[in-house]
Amino acid sequence: MARKKLKVLSALDTAKTQYYHFKAIIVAGMGLFTDAYDLFSITLITKMIGRVYYDDRARNRQYVTPPVIVSALVAVALLGTAIGQVVFGRLGDLKGRRRVYGLALLLMVFGSLGSGFSICIKRTCVLLSLGLFRFLLGLGIGGDYPLSSTIMSEFANKKTRGSFIAAVFSMQGFGILASATVTIVVSSIFRHAPGAKEKQHTAAAADFAWRLILMLGSVPAALTYYWRMMMPETARYTALVENNVMQAAKDMEKVMDISITQIIEETSPPSSVSSHSGYSLFSKEFFRRHGRDLFACSFNWFLVDIVFYSSNLFQSHIYRIKLKDKQNLDVYQEAIDTAKLQAIIAVCSTIPGYFFSVYFIDRVGRVKIQMMGFFFMALAFFAMGVPYYSYWTTDDENKPRDNGFLVLYGVAFFFANFGPNTTTFIVPAELFPARFRSTCHGISGAVGKMGAIIGSVGFLWASRDQKERDQDGVHVVGIGMVASLCMLGGVCLVGVVTTFLFTKETMGRSLEENECESEEIT
Repeated sequence: MARKKLKVLSALDTAKTQYYHFKAIIVAGMGLFTDAYDLFSITLITKMIGRVYYDDRARNRQYVTPPVIVSALVAVALLGTAIGQVVFGRLGDLKGRRRVYGLALLLMVFGSLGSGFSICIKRTCVLLSLGLFRFLLGLGIGGDYPLSSTIMSEFANKKTRGSFIAAVFSMQGFGILASATVTIVVSSIFRHAPGAKEKQHTAAAADFAWRLILMLGSVPAALTYYWRMMMPETARYTALVENNVMQAAKDMEKVMDISITQIIEETSPPSSVSSHSGYSLFSKEFFRRHGRDLFACSFNWFLVDIVFYSSNLFQSHIYRIKLKDKQNLDVYQEAIDTAKLQAIIAVCSTIPGYFFSVYFIDRVGRVKIQMMGFFFMALAFFAMGVPYYSYWTTDDENKPRDNGFLVLYGVAFFFANFGPNTTTFIVPAELFPARFRSTCHGISGAVGKMGAIIGSVGFLWASRDQKERDQDGVHVVGIGMVASLCMLGGVCLVGVVTTFLFTKETMGRSLEENECESEEIT
């Protein structure tokens, strides 16, 4: 039996695009901006930390942060993110999206600032405190994922909902570009400062430079805190979870160009419109109605994060090709050159991928874009992996093959963002009832971050070869780059299959229509 639709929800679904939608994109997107800024700046920061704190090692390992340290710094932030997604996702359903939204942002600001201060200047103390603050930063970033996606989905109309959520997520691309830009600017300033050529001065200044780069990442998030606190609770949460339709109508009138007389109910709404049905989270009935959707969202996010986060680490192989003469580079020039490569990839590959998603997500659909993205990522990884040692890493100077490898890497990143990296953020915010929406999004994202740990840490070690072992002195040899890249291609093909078999299309339907379709499946 069809449910009666509340006027306030019908108005949300049919509302024209307004100023508040764009304001919400910016306010909600700053958390994703900070997430990407931190994720990609840590690659640059570990290079500077190697220069500052590991200058006393043997020549072939000098200025290199040990892979164990890199793995730990990456994993601890991802672990914090996974925990934050589950905790804040559940709190968003129990206490309200708005009530916990500001807390997640404060954790990000505090974590970013703390990462820069890192308490002390001795190597062990610096690394331990950096890990602690990165964990706190991860908690805030994790909390922002389900809340931002859910808030945007509940404010948007059904025709452009996907584009709005994708636009929020696209702020990651600008965070990546910002991390590279800030690194270039800060490093250039310090490199040309008086006395920069003196070794003792350089070490102290570089120690301050990497801290400054991390702390600057907190500025955009801090600037949006006030606007987050001024956002009303979403009308869907107020009406469907708190059962306060009148307050939902009043809140909507404050931010949307619509009269309350058009959305107020003439009579009390029947109980059938409430999101409070007679089953609880993780009950047998919940899994009957939503188990397939939760599996599809979680598993696809798990698969894409394995690939996406391992791709970040393959940048080191590009850097090794492009920045061969490290010993003759000062700490700032190495950071600048590395950041330039990162900026090129962001401008030519990452950001265009996000833009394509924003434009096509409500025209082509989530399922088709996700399958297409997985498929072309698989082709790119196989093209990089199969001839990796026989073609891409040869020393024939007459064949600039490193440029071809960089292009394929960019193709993989483009289709990750014009594909599953974006769609897995969108779909969990569209399939589940309002009282479970941010919880299920948080669970899906947390499972994804387990894949991210496998991708970033597991493949960091799996891709190691004999040459790397000899260089850094860590006696671990993995399966090598060929097998690692081909395995990632295989993961992408699994994503194609699971998307086809289990993922539902949500384009063009209201959130309540998607919910009803899930509940009708037995």
